[in-house]
Amino acid sequence: MAGRTPTDSSPELEIKVQPRLSDPHPLAPPPGRRHHPAAAPPPPSRPPPEAYQPFKKWLPLLVPTIVVANVVLFVIAMYINDCPHNSQKCLGAKTLGRFAFQDTHANPLLGPSATTLVSMGALEAKKVVDENQAWRLVTCMWLHAGVFHILPNMLSLLFVGIRLEQEFGYLRIGLLYVISGIGGSLLSSLFVRTTISVGASGALFGLLGGMLSELLTNWTIYADKLTALMTLILIIVINLAVGILPHVDNFAHFGGFISGFLLGFVLLIHPQFGWVSQQTAPPGYYGAKAKSKYKLYQYVLLVISLLLVIAGFTYGLILLLRGVDGNEYCSWCHHLSCIPTPLWTCEARCRSNQVGNQVNLTCLGNGKSKSYMLSNGNNTSAIQQLCSQLCS
Repeated sequence: MAGRTPTDSSPELEIKVQPRLSDPHPLAPPPGRRHHPAAAPPPPSRPPPEAYQPFKKWLPLLVPTIVVANVVLFVIAMYINDCPHNSQKCLGAKTLGRFAFQDTHANPLLGPSATTLVSMGALEAKKVVDENQAWRLVTCMWLHAGVFHILPNMLSLLFVGIRLEQEFGYLRIGLLYVISGIGGSLLSSLFVRTTISVGASGALFGLLGGMLSELLTNWTIYADKLTALMTLILIIVINLAVGILPHVDNFAHFGGFISGFLLGFVLLIHPQFGWVSQQTAPPGYYGAKAKSKYKLYQYVLLVISLLLVIAGFTYGLILLLRGVDGNEYCSWCHHLSCIPTPLWTCEARCRSNQVGNQVNLTCLGNGKSKSYMLSNGNNTSAIQQLCSQLCS
């Protein structure tokens, strides 16, 4: 029996096979038909990488608080001063009332009288030595002599202090500020014996000194090292040069700067990047060998600086409480605070030796000596007036 073959008129049977979802090679479409594959979904967008922050960024709260405290204390000083009630000549008495400024002959910085500042805690070497009022080494840094004194100090504190507090936090910057201020007061009281001293300049120079030592001890993490170093040194030199003007206590600047420079090696030290990376990486990512938190030279500078700070403060306090006058051992040191020029004359500075109400003064400028009897043995203002007469 022969088999049958399909004729031309037989209907064409089309078979379609649906590929499985898991089939990696689906069947191609029949010839003559176009296949339009579905468009692939776009890849999910990735957020931009965040900037690498190896160290915590602190919110600056301490420095603005210090600024507010200084301004409030200055307003209180002006209220206590009450120039219209206690003095014959005042500036702005009609407008400011009891907040009026002393006459410019008494205070050219537009502020309260010296008597008011002493009553609120100004640094006076005789009271520290004779009356054991060492607390004045701390309180004087919160007082200011006038508007022209507090304004540049507080602007400088905001400019320098906020950046440091953001990087190192309130605790380390607070210690740096206060200890440097005490260091400035200590050196000032050893050399400035016949005038009072107030202001935050010693603490501010401590922040500048800390910035310099921070740059040196964290040298490896800075990109443009030389530029940063030269810029900072220029700022420091300019500020110290301003101290040679009259009525500026440059000894407080030097004392604060040296204290802050040494403390910077102790308080403003950054750990190595390698150690920071190990702390944040998964276990075993960097191998078994652990990196040291600090470099060897950082440890060396920390130990040496800490010993120098402790020794310097201890020795300075012993000299001060024994009544040692630094001018007796350094006849030229008074020029560090003021250099006379044809444009200005320096404030008279004398070396004093007092027994009871009798005081012996020696002018550091011309070498003249004379003895005086005082009605009040601890009257610093009267001693300064006698010193001015002796040096004129």
